[in-house]
Amino acid sequence: MRIDSDMQNYVGWKVTNPTRIKDKYGYRVILEYADGLSKIQQKSGFATEKKASADRDQTVASLYNGSYIVYANVRVKEYMLFWLKEDLYKRTESNHTVYNYTGIVNKYIIPALGNKKMVHVQRADIQKLYNEVSGVSRSVAEQVKSIINVSMKYALSLKIISVNPAEGIGLPKAKKEIGFHTRVIDTQKTLTMDQIYVLLEKSRETPIHMQVLFNVLMGLRCSEINGLKYEDIDYVNRTIRVQRQLGKVKGGKKEDYLPKTLTKQEVQLKTPSSYRVLPVPDYVFDAILAEKIKYDKNKRRRSREFQDLGYICCSTYGRPRSRGFHWKYYKKLLADNGLPDIRWHDLRSTYSTILLKNDFNPKAVAKLMGHAKEIVTLDVYVDKNSIISDGIPEIEKYMKEVMPDRSSKGDPLADVRDVSVDMTEYVN
Repeated sequence: MRIDSDMQNYVGWKVTNPTRIKDKYGYRVILEYADGLSKIQQKSGFATEKKASADRDQTVASLYNGSYIVYANVRVKEYMLFWLKEDLYKRTESNHTVYNYTGIVNKYIIPALGNKKMVHVQRADIQKLYNEVSGVSRSVAEQVKSIINVSMKYALSLKIISVNPAEGIGLPKAKKEIGFHTRVIDTQKTLTMDQIYVLLEKSRETPIHMQVLFNVLMGLRCSEINGLKYEDIDYVNRTIRVQRQLGKVKGGKKEDYLPKTLTKQEVQLKTPSSYRVLPVPDYVFDAILAEKIKYDKNKRRRSREFQDLGYICCSTYGRPRSRGFHWKYYKKLLADNGLPDIRWHDLRSTYSTILLKNDFNPKAVAKLMGHAKEIVTLDVYVDKNSIISDGIPEIEKYMKEVMPDRSSKGDPLADVRDVSVDMTEYVN
């Protein structure tokens, strides 16, 4: 069945009297529209004329009070795919969000509720879904809840349902109470100071050294790291402007782009708060300068083939890195050096957690991380026993603790001047 999002905008209606239809009884609803067209809906299958009349009376009442369901036979699977395309896809610029939500719908919501008609979905069905998914993953359950809430509100606005069955339904309580708006960090998913030292030093021997620095010492997302350019750096104030990421353009097709560039397009950042200016730690600043020397050398050496796009993290031909480029090097780096087998994103968690454990103001951390709200940082990363929310120590305090000593012999950048970074912008 095709869902027409304008079908609820009827301006008039008529309901026929019950009549015999294929050995049973039924009636027709005629919806009239402003353009002069009309659409007919048949209600049939009643065993007696009396039952058909009773149902007709209810239909007339719902037409009068505006609660008539124009699509009574739409199934959840059919509707959810419609919602993804007609509502979510049009409201978000993030291809990643569309991809992620589509996966959640197909993996969790459709298998549980897909064959049910929308009008038959009950509160108990929603609660059962939440309970089952919570047993798999709390974070996935939260996404399922968000999707159900938004999609059901949209269905209500289109008169696909008359009552929102998800309203007031919450996720089951966590087995362990850990405090309001906080989550205890699993220490197996973050690195200690000593492990950070090892990671930073050993990554020098790999092609992902810069990616590691930007992640664990500045908390940047993978796609943000790939989108950084030398032009984003303020060499005087030692700051870097995060203003783009590399990814797939929403609706982009492989044939529209050069080979192997579909997922390497410059796209908008995740949220408005993701656009930010960050102080660059000395260690990272020195590494950027050294990387720029390599960049210029490759540019001269491969003048014909080199793509001078200005990306800090790029191939020896200047080409941007793919989202998954770091993967094999990162996993090998962990394994070869006896480091915990944690996700790449957990390095970002490490950065945030250590900042908070070193008494950084959560609002400052939220801004450094590019989170839309302070509570996002608190929800996802905080060890509740290590937070002191007032007081604003300088960011160099943390950086000096986690960065290797630059005073070793042979350091060609040891004389780079120190610049004090004003943190006022990030903590107010």
